[in-house]
Amino acid sequence: MNLNITYKNYSSWSLRPWLLMKEFDIPFTETLLPFAHSSALSEFSADKAVPALVPILESEGMVIWDSLAIMEYLAESYADKPLWPRESKLRAVARSAAAEMHSGFSALRSECPMNCRSIKIIEPSDEVMRDLSRLASIWAFFAAQDKSEGDFLCGEFSILDAMYAPVMWRVAGYGLFVSTEFSRWSDAMRALPSMEEWYQGSLKEEWSIPKVDNIV
Repeated sequence: MNLNITYKNYSSWSLRPWLLMKEFDIPFTETLLPFAHSSALSEFSADKAVPALVPILESEGMVIWDSLAIMEYLAESYADKPLWPRESKLRAVARSAAAEMHSGFSALRSECPMNCRSIKIIEPSDEVMRDLSRLASIWAFFAAQDKSEGDFLCGEFSILDAMYAPVMWRVAGYGLFVSTEFSRWSDAMRALPSMEEWYQGSLKEEWSIPKVDNIV
């Protein structure tokens, strides 16, 4: 399998399946397509007839786009690995929260884009504060669930944590606060060897996207 991604410093969507595959020891190669500095992504998109958006997984002659679709494919392909929680009720609410991340939190995404190399303090807008409040509610909800031991949302690391992984960088990178439960989860996420590998990769990149780097 080959996972097409873009900048590790900036690409929240690329991080999600990459982190999942690393944590569950799913073998893959990766191709980085720096869309703002190269035409490689647009050329790949035209050649494969898929949107010029990452991540894109190539597997067994298929081309699968969209982070959540890729991770659902992996969950089916590696059914022996608990990519989703094994317990059906916990799995159902985990899927609900993953879908909410997929389609929601527009203010947090737009005003606080992921930038692994940057730490700054901003004054969050009312819209961002509402997103942070919703995150706190989600973390409180999962803290109250019957689940295995662990500091991840469902106890053990799962697709749900991968879906929210970029939020860790956004909250830390812009000096925001969600809740104590979120902070505990964030510490556990940052301690993952695969997250450290991603971060070190971001530090090695020489590309810059000024509209992200210059947010004040």
